[in-house]
Amino acid sequence: MNKLAWAMILSVIGNIIAWFHMNGQFIDKFEWMKSNWWVLIGGIPISFLFYYSTRMSYEHFGYYWAIRPIGFGLATITFGLLTWGLLGEIPTLRIIISLILAAVIIIINITDVI
Repeated sequence: MNKLAWAMILSVIGNIIAWFHMNGQFIDKFEWMKSNWWVLIGGIPISFLFYYSTRMSYEHFGYYWAIRPIGFGLATITFGLLTWGLLGEIPTLRIIISLILAAVIIIINITDVI
């Protein structure tokens, strides 16, 4: 698998853990996620995942700008899906359009369309 694919996989995993890191406190069955220990310890794997995602993206593209829009798009989609699936917040039309735009941002930045 190439470095861009790995960078995107690490970013999605980092965003999933980050979602639980920040939003797990709102899920009743995850009371332990309200702990300061979870806040402190949870940040360590998130940092490593984003660090290596950024590094692999830079090695793939040879410049930094590409990872920011891709990371934004992946984070937006991940947040939307997890918030909908786990917190039951149904996306409004505005949010659905934003998720579609996030997907378009990713596609523009990983392909040679433009």
